[in-house]
Amino acid sequence: MNSRELHILPESILVTKSFLPPLEEYIGEIERIWSSHWLTNNGVIHSDFEKKLKEYLGVSNISLFTNGHLALETALKNLELKGEVITTPFTFASTTHAILNSGLTPVFCDIEEVTFNMDASKIEALITENTSAIVPVHVFGNPCDVDKIGSIASKYNLKVIYDAAHAFGVETNGTPIGNFGDVSMFSMHATKVFHSIEGGILSTSNHNYKKQFDLFKNFGISGPESLETRGINAKMNEFQAAMGLVNLRYIEQEIEQRKELTQIYRELLKNIKGIRYLDDVSQVKHNYSYFPIIVDKEQYGKDRDFLHDELRKCNVFTRKYFYPLTTEIQAVQNLGLNDDLPVAKKIASSVLTLPIYTSLETDYIRKICHNISLIGEGC
Repeated sequence: MNSRELHILPESILVTKSFLPPLEEYIGEIERIWSSHWLTNNGVIHSDFEKKLKEYLGVSNISLFTNGHLALETALKNLELKGEVITTPFTFASTTHAILNSGLTPVFCDIEEVTFNMDASKIEALITENTSAIVPVHVFGNPCDVDKIGSIASKYNLKVIYDAAHAFGVETNGTPIGNFGDVSMFSMHATKVFHSIEGGILSTSNHNYKKQFDLFKNFGISGPESLETRGINAKMNEFQAAMGLVNLRYIEQEIEQRKELTQIYRELLKNIKGIRYLDDVSQVKHNYSYFPIIVDKEQYGKDRDFLHDELRKCNVFTRKYFYPLTTEIQAVQNLGLNDDLPVAKKIASSVLTLPIYTSLETDYIRKICHNISLIGEGC
């Protein structure tokens, strides 16, 4: 093929592909289910997984859930919050939905252009007598300004619940990310860098919170004849726990391989005018869960949507993530909430996440970057 021609890849390259461990290892774990006939509700595998996760994440307490969304709702509904919570519009819809489903009003804070995280310098201006919490998101696994957010929360006596869905295994200045704020929620969805098919985690240093979370996720049941509080059904089953337990053996290998792929992308994209990517942050252990780029139409010559569509013709399936902003979802728009968010709107209109997963061939990355270069040149 001529070097001035686009590469049509021989198979569909999706933005992600779930990691699956050796089948025999998973079977080895779930054989215990056949022996015990214990499928859910705090089984032996669930207990093993919880213990090993707590050690890996370096946190005091964790509670496991069937998915991250219900975990986040559980945190919001059990910290005695009311009124308004300050959050980001540049996130998956789940974050905003969880706030609304908890009877709270989201107040949207604009984001930083470099990290895509909530701009901590703009939080105080949004605090009112009705504010009860801050719900920041570690976007693409990049830590928020945890020190500044913590300082603001202390000053105004606010709770902090981190949406750490993307941040599994991340550390900042040697401290595991789940130790900041009052609670952190991790997602273990199949598309994440670490997964348990589906799953969610709440980490907290407050043992009383853990007790509340564990009760709430099981209808408030504390014993065979004791219903202690209200609740829902959000328990993780043994099959999910078994997948997580096996995958935990491979997480460091996964992160290292993703780091290598990330470095290849950066090297190949660094000289393409109008394409910007996130760099590593000093003193942060990253998990390389996503590879987002920003497409600057003025410099690149084409906008994000054009690049997305042209790559699709080449069998490369990227994602406009996060787009639209959660403030632009119809159900949220109808609430008439604040949407003075110039940086978030700019990033949402130009962001594109490229394929990254450990089985992605490096030759495919070279072809993807080759195509990005040619598309911008109008070839």
